Amino acid sequence: MSEASQRKFRQMLELLLMLNNKYGRKKQALAEHFRCSVRTIDRYINTFKEVGFVIENKDGYLHIDKKLSDYKDLSELLHFSEDESLILTKAIEAINADSELKAQLKKKLYSLYNFDRVATPVVKKHHQRIVKLLMQAISEKKQVELIQYRSANSQNITNRIIEPFDFTQNYTSVWAYEASSDACKTFKINRISNVHILSDQYFFAEKHQKSNLDAFRMTGEEKIPVKLNLSLKAYNLLIEEYPRAELFTHKQHDNLFVFETNVFSLFGIGRFILGLPNDIEIVYPQELKNYVIEEMQKALKKVEK
Repeated sequence: MSEASQRKFRQMLELLLMLNNKYGRKKQALAEHFRCSVRTIDRYINTFKEVGFVIENKDGYLHIDKKLSDYKDLSELLHFSEDESLILTKAIEAINADSELKAQLKKKLYSLYNFDRVATPVVKKHHQRIVKLLMQAISEKKQVELIQYRSANSQNITNRIIEPFDFTQNYTSVWAYEASSDACKTFKINRISNVHILSDQYFFAEKHQKSNLDAFRMTGEEKIPVKLNLSLKAYNLLIEEYPRAELFTHKQHDNLFVFETNVFSLFGIGRFILGLPNDIEIVYPQELKNYVIEEMQKALKKVEK
């Protein structure tokens, strides 16, 4: 996560906490506190509104209206995946406040992380609704029908009957068993148009089993050792998009970072490399080098047509 992204995230978190009181704060005072423009404060507030908070303006003083907001308490919004907890821990450590406040924030972070609450990351409300319905189905152990699921593999849009049983670490996908393919797989939340909870209970519970996920959120059983040399630019983009990747990365010098771990698929890591070919050196394996070369050649053929 870049310094700029950390600063923005930290400001939004602190602003949300400051608005969570009955007295409110003035925009200009908030802008001066964060050393930013009033327009920046407006953008942050609009983001809060998009995810369900109602911000009341009373005589120029802004605060969260808990009676009208979708979230009566901030804890209803915060359920942390491993990726999110890593980012939030960094943000809390960087807050310019006394140690007692930081300790309280940490306590809330870790206690909330252990609660079985619905995951509602700061995304479009439609995605939050999908997650809530799937969480309800998991809690009630019921099958669901995914309405108009857009599959990247088959390139088809179809309804799918599944038994959801867990989420991936970042809540972008749901783990489920699909009887028609007799397999456990992940379904991306942003490809689901709607969810219909069926009356049927789990029938294949004994087959519910998650596969391993690598740093690029790919599943599989066979471990593929990989090692990359990254520029500062590639490193920043890597940990912004895949926060867990930082656990497997160390700094050699200011513009050289080494990423070394196992992956379960060449697709995830290959896609990342293809986006930054001039900033990444593949140390090993040769299999990954061949994969990237083949994908580049396919792309060139399409351009030449």
